[in-house]
Amino acid sequence: MSQIKILTIIGARPQIIKAAALSRAIRTSYSDKIIEVIVHTGQHYDDNMSKVFFEELEIPEPNYNLNVGSGNHGSQTAAMLVGIEEILVNEKPNCIVLYGDTNSTLAGAIAASKIHIPVVHIEAGLRSFNKSMPEEINRIICDHISTILFTPTLAGLENLKKEGFRTNNLPPYSCDNPVVYHCGDVMLDNSLYFATVAEQRTTILKDLQLEQGNYVLTTIHRNNNTDDSIRLNSLFGALNKISKENDTTIVIPLHPRTSKLLPKNLSISLFDEIKRNKKIKIISPVSFLEMIVLEKNSKLIMTDSGGVQKEAFFFKKPCIILRSETEWVELVACGSASVVDADEIKIHDSYNYFSQNFDLKYPEIFGNGRASEFICEKVLLHIH
Repeated sequence: MSQIKILTIIGARPQIIKAAALSRAIRTSYSDKIIEVIVHTGQHYDDNMSKVFFEELEIPEPNYNLNVGSGNHGSQTAAMLVGIEEILVNEKPNCIVLYGDTNSTLAGAIAASKIHIPVVHIEAGLRSFNKSMPEEINRIICDHISTILFTPTLAGLENLKKEGFRTNNLPPYSCDNPVVYHCGDVMLDNSLYFATVAEQRTTILKDLQLEQGNYVLTTIHRNNNTDDSIRLNSLFGALNKISKENDTTIVIPLHPRTSKLLPKNLSISLFDEIKRNKKIKIISPVSFLEMIVLEKNSKLIMTDSGGVQKEAFFFKKPCIILRSETEWVELVACGSASVVDADEIKIHDSYNYFSQNFDLKYPEIFGNGRASEFICEKVLLHIH
């Protein structure tokens, strides 16, 4: 059988992690059938947010790095479009593989579709039903110009059906006649694979003097939370109150952007309180393996990250979602997560609820941990 060439686009930390699962499957089971060319757009350019992940997750060094960096949506996406199109023309891959919903995803989808290279979208069908989020626009556009769509959940499959995608299309497949698969979640593949490795390779619990099952892990990075002083004050006000009332340690690996915005967007009094509060540990961004250990050993997780919501579920931890909606509606339906937005009272009430309710359900809604192998098989079946 002749080999096919896939061009994988990554740009943000979560995509690098997701790509690890597919790269590992290719390396261990499909190296004679699939050549993978990796393009890093450089959307996240901090070494802590990117380079370290390649080393930790055993991902090959990117074949290309566009070094786009941060910027407004228009200039960032435009620079990616130019760079990705040039690489596609030179490499002539059989398809482009895209993850999730970032500007890198959008640029890859548009560049490939314009020159008729099939788009394979992993994490298709996810919807927040909030088009004021740039991620929602990106994921919808990518889905609707994809040839193969892999959705991690049955809810994602239903969303695609409602938007007119048919599940009974026959080959040959194209963006006008796409094929949709419910495949499970590549992040579950990673979490299962790395859970044991992580605890052997990192000493973060000891370094931070954390007791297993006796701290809250919190991540805050979305623009609408970090850039809005009212929302940011509500979030940190709630964290400050919870830590004091419950004598609870709260660990916050802080995104570089958020770190810079805290003194600017928090009230002077709250910022001073946070600095003096020994129960709130604000730390630099952590590696993927360190994050897994922090998640696995926490008692509860608060986050505005889609990926961290799922990882909380994988490790059977209750999750308080610091957004007005979630793409992972199944988590809320199971009762293991609650959507509280940046509402100080709801955050507080949700924390109290999960602190008193331990009989939570975590059914297998994200597959069996072999989504990457499934994706490889279907790509080989349909892409020529």
